[in-house]
Amino acid sequence: MPAKILVVDDEPPIIDMLSYNLKRANYEVVVACDGEQAVNLARQESPDLVILDLMLPRIDGLEVCRILRRERDVPIIMLTARDTEVDRVVGLELGADDYVVKPFSVRELMVRVKNVLRRAAQAPSETPQSKIRVGDLTIDPARREAFLGASALELTALEFEALHAFARHAGMALSREQLLQEVWGYDYLGDTRVVDAVIKRLRSKLNQASPQSEVILTIRGVGYKMPSPE
Repeated sequence: MPAKILVVDDEPPIIDMLSYNLKRANYEVVVACDGEQAVNLARQESPDLVILDLMLPRIDGLEVCRILRRERDVPIIMLTARDTEVDRVVGLELGADDYVVKPFSVRELMVRVKNVLRRAAQAPSETPQSKIRVGDLTIDPARREAFLGASALELTALEFEALHAFARHAGMALSREQLLQEVWGYDYLGDTRVVDAVIKRLRSKLNQASPQSEVILTIRGVGYKMPSPE
């Protein structure tokens, strides 16, 4: 079955352009022209991915992102204007997986779509994979589960991939560019704020599970790392 993509934008030329290119790539496409319609269609159609403009009538894109993230773990790629940097950062912190700035390259967007869908669709592997334990953290790649102590971590697919990358490289400092390649699956395209936003969300969930644990450290001038157990 082809992946179903919900495209949300109030500009007909963008809706037409995205629908045409996504259908050419064999995706099923559903479209919405305002935030209220987007929320309703997301509930009815259960899309595999949402491409979401932030500037929408009725309900703005940030509120749509907040609602969708609260209800289900659907991947979201935001479309933003060049002068909406604050909204862009807020959207990432709300749980969007990625963003593309208007005017954008269709080729770039299609790469983002492919990688987000690939990551979200990863199923438990039929080939047994060893659990990774780093201090109180346990990651089971085969089951796509993570625990901090006895607490199960409720992570999005993106957050799980980030935590898994840190655990595989425990004790090593990882730059934001390295994390983009490891987790997002594409070469560095000029903005690492997507990494910082995911780390912020991930740290919040880790802190809720174990307030005393320091699982991800900031390495000033380099990036982040997961300390090796002593």
